[in-house]
Parts: sequence; structure tokens; C-alpha cells
Amino acid sequence: MTDTTTVTEGGSLLARACEELWQAVRERDEYAAGQAVFSALAAGASAEDVLLEVIAPVQRRVGGEWAAGRFTVAQEHAATAIHDRIIAAMAHRAETLGASGASGASASAVPSAAGSAPVAAAGVEPVAAAGSVTVACVDGEWHSLPARLLAEVLRHRGHRVDFLGAKVPTPHLIAHLHQTAPDAVALSSSIPVRLPGAHAAITAVQAIGIPVLVGGAAFGPDGRYARLLGADAWAPDARAAAGLLAQGLPRPATGAVRQTVEDLPHLSDQEYTLVLRNKRQLVKNTLTGLEERLPAVRAYTDAQRDRTAEDVVHILDFLTTALYMDDAELFTGFLDWTGDVLEARHVPAGVLDPGLAILQEELKDFPRALRILTRGRAALRGRDARPPFPGPRHDA
Repeated sequence: MTDTTTVTEGGSLLARACEELWQAVRERDEYAAGQAVFSALAAGASAEDVLLEVIAPVQRRVGGEWAAGRFTVAQEHAATAIHDRIIAAMAHRAETLGASGASGASASAVPSAAGSAPVAAAGVEPVAAAGSVTVACVDGEWHSLPARLLAEVLRHRGHRVDFLGAKVPTPHLIAHLHQTAPDAVALSSSIPVRLPGAHAAITAVQAIGIPVLVGGAAFGPDGRYARLLGADAWAPDARAAAGLLAQGLPRPATGAVRQTVEDLPHLSDQEYTLVLRNKRQLVKNTLTGLEERLPAVRAYTDAQRDRTAEDVVHILDFLTTALYMDDAELFTGFLDWTGDVLEARHVPAGVLDPGLAILQEELKDFPRALRILTRGRAALRGRDARPPFPGPRHDA
């Protein structure tokens, strides 16, 4: 059998497993989902390939279905829970194989438990210890599956891993690192509004002499925000992250604490701090302004008012983050994504514009905020020329 044939058959195996897992997840059939994954493993697929080329793309597809309005939030959560349990089952299966001395493709060095070193199956050359890594989501980040996938890949490659899960407060992370002293920390974030918190975590970890690798959609497709925040390394995916960690990251000098303005000197104008401090009042004023100017809003039900308030909060969250990073594209990207989600639900993206107009008036003394809001309104006009506010959201 040629190498090309082997690659083709391997690709077909993973593609088939991917489609079977997708069908099972759509039907919320955890048994069938597990069967799809473990059949692929039994047929010779590696655990890493199953994690990154079966489970990960299906999870991305789930997110795409939610954005397109074909999955509810509950369906998305159910699918994520199925994937999480399958990943745990894969880890336990690997541990059992290693402890029992099983042979074959799955009988390589495998992790015995979270935070433990690999245990080799009998008769199999053990994987050399590749260093210890703490993997965590930044404070406020609840999308833990990408970090979980990285943690499992690192374990399979011989690292000693502590996976701390979602929404890890920075003080708790630092306390854990003082106890465990890993060789590196891998921080994950999917949502850009967590970038200020990620910055705090990066600088705090580096201050105790531990290098930080970051990854996830929050840091930009090219890692631009990772560089701005002073991370020691950025990786676009789990395999790239594992490669960087295998090479080793240089340790920062212990106690060398950077000030925020050293990384982001624009913060000295205080716009970010002042807008963030007044966010509650800005939400209130925006809602009042919408009711005064738009008769449709005055007719909203309580549920519709609550949903509108949530929308304004999201807008301000991304606006403050764009101020923190001094990057208008971060804000316009959010509006573009939100516009896609709204239009998938048959709501024109232009419904966002009146709120942005009111925020421009509220923040007339903040030059950077005005510039970002102006860019945002222009982006909305560029994608939708229909009337700016046709009525209440149909899904409220």
C-alpha cells in the first residue's frame, strides 16, 4: 500500500467519522456520537486526529448552525456537552488501555489522569516527558472546548497537563501556578471582549517567571491582539500550539511587571476607563433614547425590552474592548457578525444603527469612541440600505 493510499484512506475514515458524529449530534444521540468516535479509533485513527479533525470541525459546524438560526442555544449547549463527555471517555479509555497493557494503535503512552504524567502501555516505548503545561480559559470565557482539545493533544504528546477549565479568575490562576510551577501556561479565549482580562492574566503570569502562549478566536486570525498584549507566543490551532510548546518558550524575568500603558499607550487618555465605568448609565440612556425616538420601541413587551437591553450591553462591551485595543476593526467585525446573525433571523442589520447614533451623542467628548462608532455605522450602511428600524426583533 502506498503512502498516498494510506493518507487517502485515513482521510476517508476521518471524513466518515465526522459526518457520523454530526448526524448523531444533530439528533442528540450521545450513544451514536460515541460510536462514531470510537469506531474511528478502533479502525486506526489517532486520538489527536479524532480530536482535531472530527470533534473540532463538528463543534464549529454546531456554532455555524446556531449563527444561521437553525440551532437554538439549548441545542448548541447539548452538542457541546456530548463532545465534552466523549473527550472524557477517550481519555479514560486511553488510561485503561495503558494500565492494562493493551497493544495496537491506541496502546501508546497515555495520560493516567488530569495533571499526571503519561503512563506507557506494557511493551510500548514511553513518550518522553515533554514538560508541564497549565491550560486555562481567561476570566469570563465560558467556551472551554478549544482549551480542552489542546489539553488532550498535549497529554497525548507527553506533556504533564493541568486543565483548569472555563472562566478562571486571574488571582486563582496565579495561586495555582505558585503551587505547581509549570513550564508554560496556555490561555484560551474565543470572545474578544475578554481581551482586557487576558491582558491582566498574561502580565500576572509573566511576573512570576512563567511564559504564556495564547490562542483562540479572540486574539484575531493572525494573532495581532496576542502581540499587542505582550504574550510570549500565539498559535492558530492546537497542533501549532503543541509544536511551540515542544520547542520550549523562554522564561520571562521573575518580577518584571509591565504596566498596562507600556503595551497599550493609548490607554493613557482614560477613554476606556471612563466609558467602562459609565456603562450602566450608557445602557439606560440608550434605551431611553430609543423609546423617545422610535414608537415601535415604546410598544415593546418586557421581554423585548430585556432583549434590546442585552443588545446594547453587547454593543458597549465590544466598544470598550475596541477602545482598550485601539482597534476599530474589532468593533466593525462584531457588528458585521451580529448583522449576519440578525439577517439569518430575518431582521435587517440596520436595527443596530439607532443605538449607535445615540451612543455617538452620549460619547461626543470621547474622540476615539466617536471614531469607532462612526466606522461602525458606516459598516452597517455598507451592508444594508434598508430602513434602519423596521420593528421589534421577532425572536424576543
